[in-house]
Amino acid sequence: MNKTIVVDYDAGNLRSVANMLTFLDVPFEISSDKNMILKAEKIIFPGQGHFGQAMNNLEKKGLVPVIRECCDKGIPFLGICIGLQILFEKSEEAPNIKGLGILKGEVKKFTQGKIPQIGWNKVIPTSVNKYLPEDYFYYVNSYYVVPEDESIISAYTDYNGKFCAAVQSGSVTAVQFHPEKSSNAGLTFFKNWINQ
Repeated sequence: MNKTIVVDYDAGNLRSVANMLTFLDVPFEISSDKNMILKAEKIIFPGQGHFGQAMNNLEKKGLVPVIRECCDKGIPFLGICIGLQILFEKSEEAPNIKGLGILKGEVKKFTQGKIPQIGWNKVIPTSVNKYLPEDYFYYVNSYYVVPEDESIISAYTDYNGKFCAAVQSGSVTAVQFHPEKSSNAGLTFFKNWINQ
């Protein structure tokens, strides 16, 4: 199957991501079917919502081992917003719930400024970056990831201090902002990722 699968976990901004893929003429399907996800050419995990709810929904659908297996197999995976956060081990948003643990580190809450951060902010790529332009992207977030291994950080943004805006680790790409709501910058990012 040469399709991009957008993971349906009963949360997340599926429609905006679907609209972006349609605009780019990318064959895709929205699915929570384990076999379809395991056979996908690429996987997008769209963001929005609560860390605990996202993990509980994945558990209910039996998708936790599936996402881990896909990342182990090297299927290109794109996590957006909460899709970045759940890749880590734990979050201050849901202290008793474990994340996927695909990446080591944790998710912390902003302690300064208006929370959540809502609006456009500049993304500064690092040398690890493969797909991101240095540009402004759209954010809605109260939490940010703190990777144990800083060498996987592919971009930073400043919000009352520098924080991790994106990571790149093997086949896993994940971003804190919403590229599907980020106009031309988001379009450039999606094109670069799709055409990898």
